[in-house]
Amino acid sequence: MAGTRVPVRRTAKLYIGGEFPRSESGRSYEVLSHDGRLLARAARASRKDLRDAVRAARAAQPAWAVKTAYNRGQILYRVAELMEGRRAQFESELAEAGAEDPARGVSAAIDRWVWYAGWADKIGQVLGGTNPVAGPYFNFTIPEPTGVVGIVAPADQSLLGLVGRLAPAVVSGNTVVVIASEQSPLPAVSLGEVLSTSDVPGGVVNILTGLVAELIPWLAGHMDVNAIDVTGVPEELRAKVEEISAENVKRVHQAPEADPFSTEAQSPYEVTALMEFKTVWHPMGA
Repeated sequence: MAGTRVPVRRTAKLYIGGEFPRSESGRSYEVLSHDGRLLARAARASRKDLRDAVRAARAAQPAWAVKTAYNRGQILYRVAELMEGRRAQFESELAEAGAEDPARGVSAAIDRWVWYAGWADKIGQVLGGTNPVAGPYFNFTIPEPTGVVGIVAPADQSLLGLVGRLAPAVVSGNTVVVIASEQSPLPAVSLGEVLSTSDVPGGVVNILTGLVAELIPWLAGHMDVNAIDVTGVPEELRAKVEEISAENVKRVHQAPEADPFSTEAQSPYEVTALMEFKTVWHPMGA
């Protein structure tokens, strides 16, 4: 009959290496709205999916790191443009998750992405440079990306929280593996769709959905992950994650407490927290 139709439920997949595979395990889980309605089924990533994501991130990292800082900034700004074009979709997903002001959340996420994109060609000038030394030498401090970074997205503010952790990680040349919010993964999935149609190379950002407690230990213990952002790790798991990370000398970072909508929640030091600073000495006249 006219006007009667079957709703088309979303089947949210993973985002690995620029593609959208299902979990190799074939598992999925229900994503519910704040009032208990079924919104979608999201892929429930396995340990092998995580390994595949790390492999994709490692393969993409050298080419992403050697792009000029100006070019990385341009590429990331384009992501903000595409997010703006999908504003209605993001707002709907945040509303379904129970956000009090979805429009404000989307605007803040886009603005934060633009803010960090602007730091791409400024970090080296502001926090690197030539150091005064007592002797016939030049001494330079040069910031470099850490490598592959694991990110556990905050469970609340599933878009703004994710962008606030993801943008400062990739702007410097790192590649990332993200574990999305378990309860509200759809904004992260939609961000993956935005990234796939942007100029961000496949593998720079890899997004996994699934059970956070199941995936976190494998992310923290993976030997080819150089750093992990534990801002979104549940409090009861944080000590264990830090212990596992210490076993392979992985850098661990947690964002300072701040209102996610305030300017205090964004800082160039969130970029440098996931960078290395190399000091080079060179004799004068050589």
